[in-house]
Amino acid sequence: MSFTVIIPARYGASRYPGKPLLDLNGKPMVVRVCERAVASGAAAVHVATDDERIARAVKSHGFSVVMTRGNHASGTDRLAEAAAELGLADEAIIVNVQGDEPLIPPALVREVAERLQRDRVAPMASACHVIHDAAQAASPHVVKVVLDAEGYALYFSRARIPHPRSGNTPCYRHAGIYAYRSSFLRQYAALAPAPLEQAESLEQLRALWHGHRIALVVSDEEIPPGVDTPADLEAVLRMLR
Repeated sequence: MSFTVIIPARYGASRYPGKPLLDLNGKPMVVRVCERAVASGAAAVHVATDDERIARAVKSHGFSVVMTRGNHASGTDRLAEAAAELGLADEAIIVNVQGDEPLIPPALVREVAERLQRDRVAPMASACHVIHDAAQAASPHVVKVVLDAEGYALYFSRARIPHPRSGNTPCYRHAGIYAYRSSFLRQYAALAPAPLEQAESLEQLRALWHGHRIALVVSDEEIPPGVDTPADLEAVLRMLR
């Protein structure tokens, strides 16, 4: 199958400014992400950014850049502009790999794209894995997802869902990777922000709020974490070593 990876990357993240350019053993983090995306077998890999510093770093390592506006409310909105700029066909599958996921498994990138290609109901797909650590399940920094019987997302939350009142119902961590059909990206960008999206600060809730389904890949292995804090950076550096 054929799919395109677009990596949204902005310099001015409120929690960790300059994050895409953090040095990971001699390469900027966003470049490490590009390398993982290329290894997935994607037909093309592009970084969507509004920052010339990021653009220069990406281009200096031989990767493609799409310059976008600086006022996007979310990474998905930035992705929609990049897809339009690239002129991708309506049925083209676009995988959004976050610019702070330097350890994302290339096989997972492809698997999420394939999940969407097989599905004729959902306009987007994502991934998750079972949480085995109680502290992660309780942490608001770890996004959780509840699935239905067919593997579609019912809800995403920073809270521990489902509440473990009884039984051994698993708790799933949501990984911030998405696949979209190009036509849906345009539609998504036109949707009004949802109250639940704003309450949880989770942009994927916009799709659910407006009645769109999200198909999930359930990974048998724990998906490596992204980089949101200096502590995360140290953890990733240890894994790279």
